[in-house]
Amino acid sequence: SLLPPTLCKEVEAKFLNPSLLSSFSPSADDPADQRTCLICGDRATGLHYGIISCEGCKGFFKRSICNKRVYRCSRDKNCEMSRKQRNRCQYCRLLKCLQMGMNRKAIREDGMPGGRNKSIGPVQITEEEIERIMSGQEFKEDAPEHTWGNNGDSDHSSPSNGASEGNQPSPASTLSSNRSVEMNGYTAALRDQYINTSMSTHYQLLPHLFSYAAQSGLLAPQPRSLYPQSHPLVVQLVAAEDLAPLTTPMLIEDGYKVTQVELFALLCRLADELLFRQISWIKKLPFFCELSIEDYTCLLSSTWQELILLSCLTIYSAQIFGDLADVTAKYTPSDDELQGFSEDGMEVMERLIYLFRKFHQLKISNEEYACMKAINFLNQDIRGLSNISQLEQLNKRYWYVCQDYTEYKYPHQPKRFPEIMMCLPEIRCIAGKLVNVPLEQLPLLFKAVLHSCKSSLTSYRTGLSPCITTSGGN
Repeated sequence: SLLPPTLCKEVEAKFLNPSLLSSFSPSADDPADQRTCLICGDRATGLHYGIISCEGCKGFFKRSICNKRVYRCSRDKNCEMSRKQRNRCQYCRLLKCLQMGMNRKAIREDGMPGGRNKSIGPVQITEEEIERIMSGQEFKEDAPEHTWGNNGDSDHSSPSNGASEGNQPSPASTLSSNRSVEMNGYTAALRDQYINTSMSTHYQLLPHLFSYAAQSGLLAPQPRSLYPQSHPLVVQLVAAEDLAPLTTPMLIEDGYKVTQVELFALLCRLADELLFRQISWIKKLPFFCELSIEDYTCLLSSTWQELILLSCLTIYSAQIFGDLADVTAKYTPSDDELQGFSEDGMEVMERLIYLFRKFHQLKISNEEYACMKAINFLNQDIRGLSNISQLEQLNKRYWYVCQDYTEYKYPHQPKRFPEIMMCLPEIRCIAGKLVNVPLEQLPLLFKAVLHSCKSSLTSYRTGLSPCITTSGGN
């Protein structure tokens, strides 16, 4: 996703290092530049795990296998794989890795860089073997006997049309436990490993997210204290946020008819303000010095839409679904605008309305929002990053902090943490689809979404029950 043109100079002045850009310029004489990744079509960097692939797909395959991750596809398990689309569906990306012959046995068991056996080439495995890997069955059989639950198929975050089963957010996976497991939290060893300053590269994995939810629902909640180092980390994240109301004027005098151009201009000004707040947020992050400016630029360029969407659904929701909704109510679309509304726009509208209802139901706290935002921002699958291992460690640190805080604060809501985490892939999916909506349709899209969401709020307050997909639906 590209930054808005009006902000490019500002972001470049704040972040970009010109010398870095030249280092990425491919040489026409380099034969490697002529090869393309068999998974996504990006420029290949060599032979990785048996096939010619890029650094991104190599790292993704290694993390998926080493971490025993189980993904889900929100469509028909046949998503497009390209450089721009490969991060949209982790399920289909891993599926193509296996289908093209990436050899999981070539990955070193210790997870360190370098193949286990350089002579190992591509492999042809049966559909049954691929299905066992994709479903997590192979990982489950390799795990110790005392695992936590089953495969745990669920669609906690799916709207009623089932379109957004959602890719499972990192680091959800099956449990590889050779330590004792505390059912109402994570082990002290895990907390020491990820919340403390020093972080080891070897780690224990979380239980499968959905199995965790199902099992924890059977347990009587037990009061427990917040892990000591979780509190300062949460406080630091919240302190980095600008919780002050948005300053973009959104008041329109009675009787004034807002035009499409005026509403579009207002949406652009809001996006500008929200984006600049994200830039300021990055500079205040407690881990700001742990990553390079180039990595922060790369992360912001790829996630700014997701960060803005998340903030609009949480800390700025009163203004967005109040003041901005009042402005959009004064805009009347023409017949041509209504008839030309695209299918992409309709899908984004439905998903946004569902997500709004989900967030309203959960009542996300500022602390949970701050953790969710950090976890979503620290996405190690983004192309062009230089310090992926550190990103993954930071991601897991705040994953565990969020889990600890949620379980401590809401002991009677054992499914709350997985439900919150499953909102993140839905936000990422919506942000990805939003770029396909024509710009001239954005005023109508926002009017429809805000009108529906405001009507839902009115129904809540008057005691009516709008139709909401529950997490237990099939």
